[in-house]
Amino acid sequence: MKMTSAYANKMLKQFNEEKEFWNNKERQSCVYTAAVGETPVVPSYDFLKVSETIKELDAKICKIKHAINLANVTNEVQVGERFMSIDSVLVEMAQLNKRKEFLDYLRKQEPKMRKESGFATRNSAPEYQYINYDLELVKKEYEAVAACIMEMQLALDRYNQTVEFEVEL
Repeated sequence: MKMTSAYANKMLKQFNEEKEFWNNKERQSCVYTAAVGETPVVPSYDFLKVSETIKELDAKICKIKHAINLANVTNEVQVGERFMSIDSVLVEMAQLNKRKEFLDYLRKQEPKMRKESGFATRNSAPEYQYINYDLELVKKEYEAVAACIMEMQLALDRYNQTVEFEVEL
């Protein structure tokens, strides 16, 4: 069956939710408690049926994930002037997001800031912390990285909604 990455991920979510339902049902139904002399209320539980259902769901999840992985390594999108495989885009986006996080930290620093010492002494001179970089350069780099991430995300969004691949369930 043909599907887009967006649809395949929705199916994955549905199968994972169904699997979680059966896992919870199994946890709650595999044992029961009854007082001495009481007629027990035995929950409905069929180990073989539940195990087979979970096994079937796992097989479907595995097939969908495999099809997504194959599509991610064989399909390309254009990001700026470059053509990149989907898996490369995902790896590079993760790297850029980490870099963007650090650049955000740098761009929020004050050029000069008084350091608070943990010890209050009468004659201690105040200490100052200074940045050791060009704040404007950091701000420009942050904006460039953010723009690159956005461009990659838009290319992925288009891909996820339009490119179909085969999934054998």
